[in-house]
Amino acid sequence: MGGSDAVTGTEVGVQARVGFASKTGPRRENEDFAAALYGAELPEPRQEVIAAIADGIGGAKGGRTAAETAVRGFLDGFCDLPETMEVQRAGAKILSALNGWINTHGRLDPELTGMGCTFTALVLRGRTAHLLHVGDTRAYRFSRDRLTCLTVDHVRPDGSGRSHTLNRALGVEPELRLDYAVQPLALHDRFLLCSDGVHGFLADHSIADILRERSAPEDTAGALVETALQSGSTDNCTALVIDVVGLPAAGSADIGTALLNLPIIPVPVVGETIDGFVLKALISDGRFTRLFAAEDDVEGGTVALKFPKPQVATVEAYRAAFLREAWVGARVHSPWVGRIIELPPGRQTCIYTVMPLYQGELLEARLSRSPALGLEEGRKVGVTLAHAVAALHRVGIIHRDIKPDNIILEGDGSLKLIDLGVVRIPGLEDFPPEEIPGTTAYMAPEMFEGDPGNEATDIYALGVTMFRAFTREFPYGNADATSPPRRNRPKDFLALRPDLPAWLSAALARAIAIDPARRFRDVTEFALEIESGPARSPIAPQRPPTLYERAPVQVWQGIAALLALALLISLLTR
Repeated sequence: MGGSDAVTGTEVGVQARVGFASKTGPRRENEDFAAALYGAELPEPRQEVIAAIADGIGGAKGGRTAAETAVRGFLDGFCDLPETMEVQRAGAKILSALNGWINTHGRLDPELTGMGCTFTALVLRGRTAHLLHVGDTRAYRFSRDRLTCLTVDHVRPDGSGRSHTLNRALGVEPELRLDYAVQPLALHDRFLLCSDGVHGFLADHSIADILRERSAPEDTAGALVETALQSGSTDNCTALVIDVVGLPAAGSADIGTALLNLPIIPVPVVGETIDGFVLKALISDGRFTRLFAAEDDVEGGTVALKFPKPQVATVEAYRAAFLREAWVGARVHSPWVGRIIELPPGRQTCIYTVMPLYQGELLEARLSRSPALGLEEGRKVGVTLAHAVAALHRVGIIHRDIKPDNIILEGDGSLKLIDLGVVRIPGLEDFPPEEIPGTTAYMAPEMFEGDPGNEATDIYALGVTMFRAFTREFPYGNADATSPPRRNRPKDFLALRPDLPAWLSAALARAIAIDPARRFRDVTEFALEIESGPARSPIAPQRPPTLYERAPVQVWQGIAALLALALLISLLTR
């Protein structure tokens, strides 16, 4: 960003106004570089504002190159990574790569000998400000008439009271030592990123006075630079001011930060009250979680609460599972995917998930009673379930545990796909290859070879689910198997359900094909195939039955007689 500018974040995410000013001052060249990006400037809209400033190391060649490379590389790299990736992890990944590039070129290129820079970045996501920092550029927050410096200068004191000897910077060491911090966001917060040419010659009270005037961000940035130069600054002066003018709904984008700080409590029992939820009835008691129907004494109404069982899995595993469910609940809004209810900040004191209390029965329970699913009932289940899976796939989420136990059939003929704790989300830390989640009989063969799951594996699980929905049988192996099922060919669908059409058998066979390339290209294609199939297959032309079909016993008796006669003739001719 050159000169001064103003930007606004996306309507659904944090909204901000940004202003920028930079002057060379008494130096020959301006080795500072600063820039900001926001959702509307990106090829794909994002719900965040990203700003960064860098100051090239004075006296070294390539200082400006290092600063510009760092800022541009960080903004481009950050926008290339999925928004679901944690800011700390994404920032560290990008800056480590930039550090290596700058360090290598500073050692090998004579034109860039010793290049390096300070670096400070601010990412506003949801209702949280994330800071990444190395060197002596600074970040300040002006909130409720109070100025706070959010960074620590990485300098070596020299006794003069104004040291500029860096002991940490981007590119000066093979391994980067990076500071990371988070701050809660409030409406009307002002953030300042500035080089030492500004903060080194302005006292904190002077900076606060200028920020307090609440001029437009570009005017405030200009005033800070001019005041620093008038105060005798001997360095480049750069200031970037960010005003927070709008925040998203609480918890919609920083769920992970909140969950990571919550404890896991001993699993509760009926009658207890947790955060205003009165546990009224036990819905299910699984291996890893316990699900209750509860009354909400704070907001009113009836909900379902799911608690982890702390003795069964590690705290980290539970945090990851509940974080995944929270992410999906915040990002996916589909009438066929189970919803996660977000609680207002401060209410939740431990890890659990709040969901609507859906009325209906699990598809697994429906399969245990007669009559078996007919074509039209099963067709509706298959198409609706495919729409649910498609809603996840559209935002890059892979369910990985589609099965009748995770499908609620509602009274109005609709359904809900639930249990989102093992979904695969782009950017979120996944399970180790040896612990890829899923239920054995529904897992595609490639998942047993280390594939973490993709659209094709979800299509396979969808196909197995619908095969069971119609036949009550698994096509390859049982769900309680502890090893991968043997997959030569699936069971004969039409032999199990001769009343159903052949086109349905062919569609399911394609969905559960061993080779992923032979499956449907996406779940929408599967839905269209199931939805458009005729009510019955064309009747094959009649032909007269064969002799074997009319009298199989007599045929075998005749064959045996002929063999006996041939043996007798052979003996007589010797």
